[in-house]
Amino acid sequence: MGGVTLRPVQVNIKASSDAALGRFWAGALGWVVDDSEPGVTSVVPADASWPVPDTLTIDLVPVPDLEAVRTRLHLELATTSGDHHSELLARVQGLGATVVGTTDDGCRTVLADPEGGAFCVLAPQDHDRTGPIAALVVECADPQVLAAFWSDALGWVVAESGERVLLRASTGAGPCLELVGSSHLPATLASHAHVDLLPDPVDAKPAEVARLLELGAANADVGQGDVPWAVMADPEGNEFCVLGRP
Repeated sequence: MGGVTLRPVQVNIKASSDAALGRFWAGALGWVVDDSEPGVTSVVPADASWPVPDTLTIDLVPVPDLEAVRTRLHLELATTSGDHHSELLARVQGLGATVVGTTDDGCRTVLADPEGGAFCVLAPQDHDRTGPIAALVVECADPQVLAAFWSDALGWVVAESGERVLLRASTGAGPCLELVGSSHLPATLASHAHVDLLPDPVDAKPAEVARLLELGAANADVGQGDVPWAVMADPEGNEFCVLGRP
């Protein structure tokens, strides 16, 4: 794993209105909107330079038909106390989110953002050094097999293993990648997100794409055309991108 140069740097969320959904996520996370790049609205911590260490920023990208976008990845937000949990739930609802329900174990509140996209707010617990985004949750048929792919792809370590598998960066900082075999989202609730990976250095993109193909990923064609990033799918078909030099 010493040669691994990839790390997750942002979550790409498709939107009907990237500006409006960007304002929602900025308010939810306490971050700011950056709309300086045409065709995308970014949400980033204030005064931060991208890529932000140990943090996933958010890119909102407009699409003409949001109903056609369905993924198996959603965000889960951290809370650290009862007061923080209550405040965050009130804040996101004030921004336009809707509570869909609570999981049977009481560990998470399931919500829909103003455009119907799924996310969760976790019950208060020790989200050690995750930041406000506690986890990226991916629903899959076989968490153990998919964890092996992502562990090799990112050089991350298995922090928990069982019915779900939790992967973390070896630094122990930043959001986790959680692979679950059974969904805690209702079937009517859609996800519109995928993760973007950045090689270091960025010119290592061709080598990293080749390495991912050897690990079991596949190239994907979503009509992206000639772009500086590579669109790929993991062994279960979950879309992700490997970024290149603009």
